[in-house]
Amino acid sequence: MKRLDWSRRIASCDPAMARVVPYVSNEEFTTMASEQMVSTVMRGGPFAAPISILRYWGPVGLYAGLIFFGSSISTPPEVISSLLKDISDKVLHVSEYALFGALIYRASRHGSGPWIAQHAVLAAAVGSALYGVSDETHQWFVPFRQSDVWDVLADTVGGTAGAWGWRWIERRTSRG
Repeated sequence: MKRLDWSRRIASCDPAMARVVPYVSNEEFTTMASEQMVSTVMRGGPFAAPISILRYWGPVGLYAGLIFFGSSISTPPEVISSLLKDISDKVLHVSEYALFGALIYRASRHGSGPWIAQHAVLAAAVGSALYGVSDETHQWFVPFRQSDVWDVLADTVGGTAGAWGWRWIERRTSRG
């Protein structure tokens, strides 16, 4: 009975394997599965290809590096200083991390496995929050910079908003 269930499941994913499974006992099938011979079928699809990982996660890494570099500067340039006088730094944090959240959402949705792809907004929100915590921790050690819990909150809000925004754009453009 179980063999029939497995063969139906595999037939829906991989017709070539469906021809093999009816001739394999349950014990042999379990051994095959543990040896990764049919693991891509069992987990519901393959993980992202290396080029896909670079294509989607590369911009996330580059932007994270840019954020880290900006946090390393003890005294910001005059342009940013004058901008901070006009607008709250929380608005800048939300804007900065909105782009970061959108990039994480994009990478999670298209450059990850199926579970992460289904939970891409959550992954972007958590990723933005964790990177915000690490960014503020990093700023704590930079001379003339200060760390602020409210900045982490602004980073999280920005990352979540960016993820939701990218999701909304994707859905609008996919409808035609």
